[in-house]
Amino acid sequence: MATSRTKLGDQGEQVAMRYLLTHGYELIAHKWRCKNGEIDLITRQQTELVFVEVRTRAGRASPAESIDLRKQHKLIELAYTYTAQNSISPETAWRIDVIAINMDQHGNVLRLSHIRNAIEEKQ
Repeated sequence: MATSRTKLGDQGEQVAMRYLLTHGYELIAHKWRCKNGEIDLITRQQTELVFVEVRTRAGRASPAESIDLRKQHKLIELAYTYTAQNSISPETAWRIDVIAINMDQHGNVLRLSHIRNAIEEKQ
C-alpha cells in the first residue's frame, strides 16, 4: 500500500509530466530505474536530453532545498549510467532540471518552479 508521501510524489510527477509535455518536451521515460537509483523523468527538448528530478511538498515548504549534495551527485551518476546503458553518444547534450511543486491538502498545485540546469557537474 502506498504511503501518503508516495502518493504525493506520484501526483507531483504527473503534474510535472503534463507541464513538460505542454512546454514542448518529449517524454522518454518515467521512473527509470537501475541498481543505483531512479530518475523521475527523462525527456528531450529538441536535441538535448533532460533528466528531471521532481520534488513535491505539501504546503509552502521549499521542495528544491531538499536536494542535498549527496542527491546531486547521485543524479549526475544516474545520468551517466543512463547514457552509457542506452548508447547515447558522448557528444549528446544533456542537463539535469528540477521541478519543485507545492500542493495543498486537496491536491491543487500552489506553485510549480522549473529550474533548468539545476544540477551541474563540478569539474
